[in-house]
Amino acid sequence: MWLQYHVLSEKPKLLEEKTISMLVDADTNHNLEYVRNIRSPAEEPESDDPPIDMPTCLLCVCLTGSVYCDETNIEAIPILPKLTSHLYARFNLIKKVTVKDFADFPTLRRIDLTGNLITEIEDKAFSQLPNLEQLTLSENKLVRLPAVPPKLTFLDAQHNRIKSNGIKRNAFKNLAVLEYLYLGYNKLDKVPAHLSDTIRVLHLQHNNITSISDNTFCKPQDSSYIRERLTEIRLEGNPVNLAEYPNGYICLRRLPIGRPYFGSIH
Repeated sequence: MWLQYHVLSEKPKLLEEKTISMLVDADTNHNLEYVRNIRSPAEEPESDDPPIDMPTCLLCVCLTGSVYCDETNIEAIPILPKLTSHLYARFNLIKKVTVKDFADFPTLRRIDLTGNLITEIEDKAFSQLPNLEQLTLSENKLVRLPAVPPKLTFLDAQHNRIKSNGIKRNAFKNLAVLEYLYLGYNKLDKVPAHLSDTIRVLHLQHNNITSISDNTFCKPQDSSYIRERLTEIRLEGNPVNLAEYPNGYICLRRLPIGRPYFGSIH
């Protein structure tokens, strides 16, 4: 293991930036880089307590824009390097996500917070990320979905406690590039409204959905309307009787996966 220090500048009584490269794996040759704030010699000695802006890469693994903080027992979103593009903070003890956690990160494209204890996400925590494409919030304790940015293509919020009133009516209407929406294993009692025409895969299995209307997926006022892209809908594990709504699928290329009941159930 070797360390290389490159001092950018020396100014007395100021916190200075130093870039540190660390070779940690001789087999893969992966370099870890992070920026530390180091006091000048004229400053008073640091206390034994870690600074509040202690670099995440001392605790997590940082590789060319990706930050891996899996199973590190962190209780909040860590302070990220400014050019972070991917954050993986799975299976930790995070309980809340705030607006400040992701302020000013234009390069962030993917966030994976699977398997935490998240009960609350401030509504604009993710909507301020202009290039976020993939967001995974599965296996948490959420009861509502926050607003998401317009470039999102993938959203996974399975295995939570989300109810239908916890999703805004037009939450998915203007997501012009959303393709994969996973909301299975929640507490939804209806299919989310105004689903974008760009969605390819929709998972709603094991919720409490009891009915489907003619305009849930289709547009009954437009007989020529076809949902070309939506090829997979999962509704198994819901109390809905799919056979009762034959007009609800006339615009689909494939029928939803579920339990169509014909006649009496014994």
